[in-house]
Amino acid sequence: MVLLAAMGLLSACNHEVLNPAGDIALQQRDIIYISTALMLLIIVPVIALIIVFAWRYRASNKDATYDPHFDHSTSLELVIWSAPLLIIICLGALTWWSTHLLDPFRPINRIAAGKPVDPNVKPLVVQVVSLDWKWLFIYPEQGVATVNELALPVDRPVQFDLTSTNMMNTFYAPTLAGMIYTMPGMRSRLHAVLNRPGTFEGLSANYSGAGFSDMRFKLYGVDQAGFADWVGRVKASGPVLDTDRFLLLEKPSEKVPAMYFSGVDRTLFDRIFKRCVRPGTPCISGMHGGHGSAPQTAKPEGALLKESGDKDGGESVTPNPGAAPSPAPHSHQER
Repeated sequence: MVLLAAMGLLSACNHEVLNPAGDIALQQRDIIYISTALMLLIIVPVIALIIVFAWRYRASNKDATYDPHFDHSTSLELVIWSAPLLIIICLGALTWWSTHLLDPFRPINRIAAGKPVDPNVKPLVVQVVSLDWKWLFIYPEQGVATVNELALPVDRPVQFDLTSTNMMNTFYAPTLAGMIYTMPGMRSRLHAVLNRPGTFEGLSANYSGAGFSDMRFKLYGVDQAGFADWVGRVKASGPVLDTDRFLLLEKPSEKVPAMYFSGVDRTLFDRIFKRCVRPGTPCISGMHGGHGSAPQTAKPEGALLKESGDKDGGESVTPNPGAAPSPAPHSHQER
């Protein structure tokens, strides 16, 4: 009965969480199932024993053993302490393993179970910027940008580079992968893959003000031909996202429909990240050296393979105390 009740509660959750279209989200879903099952190994027996003891040792049962001097049982103590300890050890091992395996900074090594990543396929790069209260998606390789609409080709690895303009936020597409923070002056990274076509929801999962509840976007999973067609439609449907247009877009607005930009300034994301979009504003230099990420000459390692001193939460351009800074729309309704 308890198991049925738990399954009923889980079924009330967002169906994209329990039936995701992305391999990373699928592995995270499996962790939820395994953790729930491990905890039920304690919860179910405890609840059953409460009922059994309450019935067996009720006041009207004269056949029940009554021993007011009972104070200790080695075998009982062994069961009471060893079972929870084993569960905690299993949960701890699962948490450690999954934390490293599903590190968002770690490039994925498989498209799905039994289907490794083709080393000749280059990940699609999408630059994500959280604004008040909307999402900007920049496709640097395709030279286009959108607001509140994200399209991804199925079975192709995706690398998201994420930052924010002025408010800490959380990028969350439940069908794709877990949540990841976006912060001003910091670049986070998320690797993921979408395994089946469809239309899905994405949202902000961190309260950020008046328009937070409507800070959502559509996620479209399409095949490679469909993605090329989508890029072609975006290129033909809007103006170029330059500095002036971005400064207008950056202003707070709520319930923003999908917007499309046929071109985008290739330096825009870096200038947002370094907080120097507005002309005359000096760019902030990075705490970790340099002005942004250096080009990678080798495949980046996941946190599991890094030395402890190399692990961090993402590149930051927030200066050390006392450090000096370095010098330096068109829209239409959702289809």
